[in-house]
Amino acid sequence: MDTTAHPRTLAVRRLGTVSYADALALQAELVAQRRAGEIPDTLLLLEHPHVITKGSGSRDENVVVSAEERAARGIELFESGRGGDVTYHGPGQLVGYPILDLKPDRCDLHRYLRDLEEVLIGVLAEFGLDGGRKEGLTGVWAGDRKLAAIGVRVSSGWITSHGFALNVSTDLSFFQTIIPCGIRAYGVGSISGELGRPVEIDEVEAAAVRSFERVFGSAATHAPRG
Repeated sequence: MDTTAHPRTLAVRRLGTVSYADALALQAELVAQRRAGEIPDTLLLLEHPHVITKGSGSRDENVVVSAEERAARGIELFESGRGGDVTYHGPGQLVGYPILDLKPDRCDLHRYLRDLEEVLIGVLAEFGLDGGRKEGLTGVWAGDRKLAAIGVRVSSGWITSHGFALNVSTDLSFFQTIIPCGIRAYGVGSISGELGRPVEIDEVEAAAVRSFERVFGSAATHAPRG
């Protein structure tokens, strides 16, 4: 398919802060609409309040704080329905949920994961950071610090949901409540931490849209924020 001649529309919705429960419900609604052809490919960009999410491959021991401590720190816990292990979402982290129809030319889960990594590597490049991959692991790294986690779901009809979480100005101390993605060997980082200066979510959202357009051959349209 020549996506440069006829790019697919990507409807971008920048939602601000959304609870995890509300985001799950919205994704389920949009997946059904995308499968029925009622909406174009859609990219949700948002932040979550403090929440730990468990993927289909998660292990209970990778959540290392008790229910009482989670409650005291205002951290929710959810079974997410995506692939992958345990991760954390919170303020200062850009979460992207692509609701895409991968047909006809992208029906390959491995390729989709690599494409999402490429999107995030492109975002980091706009901030002068050299993002990369680690063999055998999913996500994007700066050295030995993981800046972005990826966990997706592909439902019947090759419709995607869930997606990526990129640490922008995240309070990284909250990652001490989990073993991020079950990986003990490496730490986590953020764009602000790597640059040594504050970075706004809005800047990174804009870079994410540009990078998504490049990687997926899409032409973005933007809904009003919120």
